[in-house]
Amino acid sequence: MSEPKIQFIPFRSRLDEAWTEAWELYENAFPACERWNEAEYDRAFEDPLFEADAIRCDGRFAGILFHWRGDGFHYVEHLAVSPLLRGQNIGSRALAAFCEGRRVILEIDPPEDEISIRRLHFYERLGFVANPHTYIHPSFRRPFQHHRLVLMSRPGALSDDEARRFADFIRERVLRYSEHERPELPCIG
Repeated sequence: MSEPKIQFIPFRSRLDEAWTEAWELYENAFPACERWNEAEYDRAFEDPLFEADAIRCDGRFAGILFHWRGDGFHYVEHLAVSPLLRGQNIGSRALAAFCEGRRVILEIDPPEDEISIRRLHFYERLGFVANPHTYIHPSFRRPFQHHRLVLMSRPGALSDDEARRFADFIRERVLRYSEHERPELPCIG
């Protein structure tokens, strides 16, 4: 028996089918400091470098993959699978399909507890490598509190130049849709 087919269906607005499910998953899967407010998505949907996808499996909503197209890389900002479907390899299959033929960068919390260590191993099984760069990222919402994250990339590690270009992209493009007016982070140390 073959595995159910994974599809990526781009959202074009908050009025699209499954946006309500996607938003509920997003709010439950990520802390407030890592989320935009919903109105910022109205602006982001107009950005040609941003795409918010519903992950569908067997024709039903299974999760979200929000990502950006940078210069020479794709940035996975948010990936989450519906709690009802976790443990069925949907996240692994979706991310593997998305990564096919692409240079992909994502951020994770430092591997300091059981959950963050499992997350690191999840990405490593999919071919991602943890990068040695010190990476400090701001929160998206007030009160702004910066936090250290680990950059992971596939295929292979990031050069110093790639890491700096990635941090510049986040600061200059992605954070346009946060509550920041003139962000100074992220930065590579």
